[in-house]
Amino acid sequence: MNGSPLEAMVAAIKQAENILILTHIHPDGDALGSQLGLGEILRGLGKQVCLYGEAEVSHLYDFLPGATEITIGLPEPSAFDCAIALDCGDAYRLGTEMAALLAVKPFLVIDHHAGHQEFGDLRWIDPGRASTGEMVYDLAVALGAEVYPAAAYCLYTAVVSDTGSFKYSSTSADTFRVARELILKGVKPAEVAGKLFDNYTMPRLRLFQRVLESLQLLADGRIALISAPRRLFDETGAAPQDTEGFINYPRALACVQAAVFLKEAEPGMVSVSMRSKGSSCDVSLVAAKFGGGGHRNAAGFKRRDTTIEQLSAELLRELETVVAHC
Repeated sequence: MNGSPLEAMVAAIKQAENILILTHIHPDGDALGSQLGLGEILRGLGKQVCLYGEAEVSHLYDFLPGATEITIGLPEPSAFDCAIALDCGDAYRLGTEMAALLAVKPFLVIDHHAGHQEFGDLRWIDPGRASTGEMVYDLAVALGAEVYPAAAYCLYTAVVSDTGSFKYSSTSADTFRVARELILKGVKPAEVAGKLFDNYTMPRLRLFQRVLESLQLLADGRIALISAPRRLFDETGAAPQDTEGFINYPRALACVQAAVFLKEAEPGMVSVSMRSKGSSCDVSLVAAKFGGGGHRNAAGFKRRDTTIEQLSAELLRELETVVAHC
């Protein structure tokens, strides 16, 4: 690769006419905001753009401009002369159509996960960035593209989501530089915050109450654990995606160094989200031991054919070692 990864991205995108933009399965705010924002930016450059998603956008993010434009079901890959994967730490997180997606050439990857597993033809990976949304903004600048209000709104949402409203230690001067530029484009921070965080339905609130009742403090209060077995979704009428953000509440306890949320979204499948505080408590190291990944202060993984009880016992042994050095 000649020049910087960003320069290579710019060259490839300028040569392309029909671009497929995608992200990881079960996309969060950073993933969706980056995808929708980049789509709007590239359309402004006259590119033909298709935004692909394996499933419909979660109702938690249907406020994002362009959310209804996500194409469910993969179009013919040969129709594209470029694909861009955003915020995806490894190829398997592309989902069931991984092989077909990777067949699009060139396949570009933009990501900020520290545990990134390399895939694709051209990669711009920067673990020093707090969000992929920041990187997409800088890509737009490098392309000489205008970031119109809809794209700015999506990218600001991406930044706020992956920094925990600028609370995580990954937040940097670059984060605030990009946030400032997006606000100058007309984004109203209070409006975005309201859409992201003041969006509870009654089923979600009932689920939240039940999940908090499961709270356990372990390792002398340094580890907090919450869980959501499958039956809670049936009993409250909430959906698995309604749990987004729940992990931040046990993490907020002053004594806690690492918080864990175990969720059984489907029978026999347990997903684990972990959050930690500070630069010395790296939960991505724990996630990697279970085949997952993420950032120092935010990581996760999934495991099949297990129960919450079985997995939590195994997980806590690893976490206790990490928090002992925090």
